[in-house]
Amino acid sequence: MIFDVAVLGGGPAGMAAATEAAHSAARVVLLEESPVPGGQVYRAPPVGFAMKPDRDRQEGDALRAALAASGAEIRAGCRVWGLGGGPLVAEGEPDAPFSLSALGADGVPFTVEARALILCCGTHERIIPFPGWTMPGVIGLAAATILLKAQGVLPGQRVVVAGIGPLLYAVAAKLLAGGGSIAAVIDAATPGEWLRALPALGARPDLLARGVAWRTKLLAGRVPVLAGAQVTAAEGDKVLSAVRVGKRVFQADALCIGHGLVPATEASRTYRARHAHRPEDGGWVPVLDAAQRTSVPFLYAAGDGAGVRGAAAAPAAGRLAARTALQDLGFSLAYAPKEDAALARARRTGAAMARMMALRPAMIEAIPAETIICRCEGITRDEIEKAAAAGANTINQLKHFTRCGMGPCQGRMCGEAAGALLASARGVGLAELGFATGRLPLRPVPMASILGDFDYADIPVPAPAPI
Repeated sequence: MIFDVAVLGGGPAGMAAATEAAHSAARVVLLEESPVPGGQVYRAPPVGFAMKPDRDRQEGDALRAALAASGAEIRAGCRVWGLGGGPLVAEGEPDAPFSLSALGADGVPFTVEARALILCCGTHERIIPFPGWTMPGVIGLAAATILLKAQGVLPGQRVVVAGIGPLLYAVAAKLLAGGGSIAAVIDAATPGEWLRALPALGARPDLLARGVAWRTKLLAGRVPVLAGAQVTAAEGDKVLSAVRVGKRVFQADALCIGHGLVPATEASRTYRARHAHRPEDGGWVPVLDAAQRTSVPFLYAAGDGAGVRGAAAAPAAGRLAARTALQDLGFSLAYAPKEDAALARARRTGAAMARMMALRPAMIEAIPAETIICRCEGITRDEIEKAAAAGANTINQLKHFTRCGMGPCQGRMCGEAAGALLASARGVGLAELGFATGRLPLRPVPMASILGDFDYADIPVPAPAPI
């Protein structure tokens, strides 16, 4: 069966998009890597794992309930590794459906075809490298939220929480609520930056009130908060034991750190959609029209993967993308797709946070020469700068020169920092370097799961040509 709409990603944008499309009697399938849809903010605990629900859990449960009742087919726990069809087919077949290859939760491969594809792929966490950042005990803020929300597990006994943006304070507050001990909160943003963001935050008083509550918990817990500061090193004998912030040292067995979010554009890059480099949106993002269309016919994008705007804006953007896809497919709609007032307000608030979390050149310049940038391949800043001196002019050329970004994460962890270092070394803007070509597989998968019982003996070998 060919679906009318496939939705890749089951965060708030993806759940809302699939629900909206299914309500119009379209044949809809949602593909999500986690066992339960929800994304990062609305992450649910594993099935059968009892945890006290908080506000995020309640909002996520509402989206999950609406999705379950919509009639959309939900394929959770699957890993989509291959993309085909659509614009990737040979010329002469302009109406070929999109094709998504995946491994199911049971490890069995399957393929889904759809006339339209909505990408709701979310983000990757940005961590600007510093000495010791690969040491056991150092984890991202996103990883910390998974431990806290989905498992009810503290990342350490004494924790330093560091980085930029609202997730910094969300993690710190949840640590305190879980009985954890926080050595310090290190916020790279200054008080002035937060003050300048207040007018935009006022568009969503509910989110502003939540942020104030987080800060109040830290004050009540007498947690030291260092504003306009950054971690300069993680120290310890094989495992983390201390975090250095300039001349100050905090004893800790865990460091939760994150410097913002980067849109996940592997799928849109694979389909060769147009992209633009917009630091205020998180970096490289697909170019969209006002109704969430990409430059590729019947390919749409919504949520933070299309530009960081936060979970509050994601559901409305997902619904808009779904309505646009249905209209383009010829479905009859009660009203034309357009941005509603709630989406506009949420986007203003999200934009203020995204600007604050934008890549900071000063943090890139502070990286010492011997610091590892690409942890998969062990590539340092010094090696990147030597590649620049040897003639690497683009991100793809940097990969050729150094293998930076060619490990299992395919540049998701290191790509932006590596690009910023290359741009600095060459004295050009990040946009001039381009981005890594989208390649398959999108996610690491066992070859045995794809090949099955295939053996080299199965390869047909033609008879040798006569001499």
